[in-house]
Amino acid sequence: MANHSTASHVQHHFVDSEQQFDSAKMGMWIFLVTEILFFGGLFAAYIIYRAWYPELYTMASEELDTLWGGVNTIVLIGSSLTVAMAIKSAQLNQKKGIIINLGITIALACVFMVIKYFEYTHKFHLGIFPGEFYTYEGIDHPKANIFFSLYYMMTGLHGIHVLVGIGLMIWLLIKASKGAFHSEYYTPVEITGLYWHLVDIIWIFLFPLFYLID
Repeated sequence: MANHSTASHVQHHFVDSEQQFDSAKMGMWIFLVTEILFFGGLFAAYIIYRAWYPELYTMASEELDTLWGGVNTIVLIGSSLTVAMAIKSAQLNQKKGIIINLGITIALACVFMVIKYFEYTHKFHLGIFPGEFYTYEGIDHPKANIFFSLYYMMTGLHGIHVLVGIGLMIWLLIKASKGAFHSEYYTPVEITGLYWHLVDIIWIFLFPLFYLID
C-alpha cells in the first residue's frame, strides 16, 4: 500500500519520492529568499526614514494599538505551532491530526486578519490614510504621512501574504480530508509550513518596529 501511494504522487521527471521532496523544498527555500529580499527593501526604507525623522516615529507609533498588535503576535506564534503540528501529524499518518491542526491554523490566521481589519478601519475613521490622502491632525509633524505610508505598505503586504497562506491551507485541508497526505508524502504540508513560518517571522519584526517605539 505504501509503495502504491508513493508511486501515485511521484511525478515522471523525478527518480523517487525523496528526490521530489528535496527539489520541492529547495524551490521553496529559493522563493523564501526572494521574499526576504523583497521585504528587505521595505525594511531599509523604514530604517532610513526613521533615522531622518526619529521624533515622528515616536509620536506616530502612539496612534497604533499595542494591545491588539501584541494579541496578533501571540495569534501568529500559535499558528506556527499548529502548522508544525500538522506537519508532524502527516509524518505519523495521523489524518485527523492534520485536519484539526490545519483548521486551527486557518482559524488563527482569520483572527489575525479580523483584528487588522478593525485596526485599519479605526485609523481610516480618524483620517489616517497613506500618502496624500492623510488628513489626521492629531500628530504635529509635516511628514506624518510617511510613517503611515510605510505602515500600510508593510503591514498590508504582510496581510496579503497571510491571505495567500489561508488559501493554501484551505487547499491542504481539502486534500487532507481526502487522505492525500501520509508519512510517504507530505511535501505540500511541509513547504506551506515553511512559507507560514516566514510570514510569522516577518510580523515578529514588524510588531516592535511599528508598535513598540519609545
